[in-house]
Amino acid sequence: MAKQRRIYRCSSCGRVHSQWMGKCSQCDEWNTLVEDIVQETRAVRAVKPGNNEPIPLGSVASSPFMRKKCGMPELDRVLGGGIVEGSLVLIGGDPGIGKSTIMLQMANSLAASGMRILYVSGEESAIQLKLRSERLGIVSDDILVYPEVMLEEIRRQIAALRPDIVIIDSIQSVFSSQIDAPPGSVSQIREGAGMFMEIAKGMNTVVFVVGHVTKEGWIAGPKMLEHMVDTVLYFEGDASGVYRILRAVKNRFGTSGEIGVFEMKSTGLIEVSDPSSIFINGLGGDVPGSAVMATVEGSRAFVVEVQSLVSRTTYSMPKRISIGSDQSRLSVLLAVLEKRAGVVLSHSDVVVNIAGGMRVAEPAVDLAVVMAIASSALDKPLQRGTVCVGEIGLGGELRPVNHMEFRLREALRTGFTRALIPASNSGSLSSVNGMDLVPIAHVGDALRTFSR
Repeated sequence: MAKQRRIYRCSSCGRVHSQWMGKCSQCDEWNTLVEDIVQETRAVRAVKPGNNEPIPLGSVASSPFMRKKCGMPELDRVLGGGIVEGSLVLIGGDPGIGKSTIMLQMANSLAASGMRILYVSGEESAIQLKLRSERLGIVSDDILVYPEVMLEEIRRQIAALRPDIVIIDSIQSVFSSQIDAPPGSVSQIREGAGMFMEIAKGMNTVVFVVGHVTKEGWIAGPKMLEHMVDTVLYFEGDASGVYRILRAVKNRFGTSGEIGVFEMKSTGLIEVSDPSSIFINGLGGDVPGSAVMATVEGSRAFVVEVQSLVSRTTYSMPKRISIGSDQSRLSVLLAVLEKRAGVVLSHSDVVVNIAGGMRVAEPAVDLAVVMAIASSALDKPLQRGTVCVGEIGLGGELRPVNHMEFRLREALRTGFTRALIPASNSGSLSSVNGMDLVPIAHVGDALRTFSR
């Protein structure tokens, strides 16, 4: 027996709601929602015997991906060089971080190149999108706005219009009438992801899906959602700040770990082509508690400032706060400082911050964190123009890091002339003209550089 599902359609504007409410969220009219009964009939796919045969890997014909530049170089960089036809892209981030803004700006750039865009809005009305587009200075007739939440209607419109790009904002707001579950539930998200993947692959249409995140920062819904899509992008940064970082954590058509840097202004997201200029303040050496390191994200190297504040506390349990770096790694480094270098901080609060809202997860930041903490504890600034790169082991030894020459050349470009590096890295480096290299074998040797 076929199941029935109740939906509520506005008699004024036609917007479909999953539950009854007094006022329509689309047209703001009161008492216009009319109950409708939908028969849930699911088509059964016939399984036909396949004619495929196993073939050698070397005999598989390869073809290059057809990419389309989206008109935003930072976004193209994160996507691996542009948009791939038939790809399914998931973008997530905190509320107000700029997900809808970057999607609308991308749609405007693609529409200017002659592509047709379908913007499916499940959370905002057409009027709200119009207000945002006016603020961003976006006016294009090639961007079709479709406020709809029912998956069956969305699929019907995509099949009829055959757009080049489809933007779903967001997957937590859409639902299928064939599933007896509220929008945002695991079953609804799974159904929506499967439908959008079928549209992307079957119609050779690029589909961008906006996803909400949980309080822990992960995309809400089943983890299977990230496994199904081709590319997963995360927006990082403080929503109250001005800088945003778009990171590719998965990319089947490019390098994962690539980042793009944007600045949020009243006119939208502005690309930052030189991130080193925003993550550091001068060449250091001005105040204690600051150290600079050179990090590598994807194919890009830039320098970031590591700040630290060490202050005495009267509480029995001192605070350890790490912003932008691994919290547990900070505890390990403090233990190494006390055991291997004799710096006792058991009666002090220690706060470490990566300036600019950047997150650095690689162990190459260890030396900069330790030098910033020691600088604050000793109340001595590092020598001006010094950059610190190195991983610290549990024995206090400095371990080598990769791409050292790439990092040092970026630091040299931004004005740094002295580098504290692991001694095991110094032998494999070719000449870096203009950079004074200081090989460090042990964390204790690094602390002795303050007295030089």
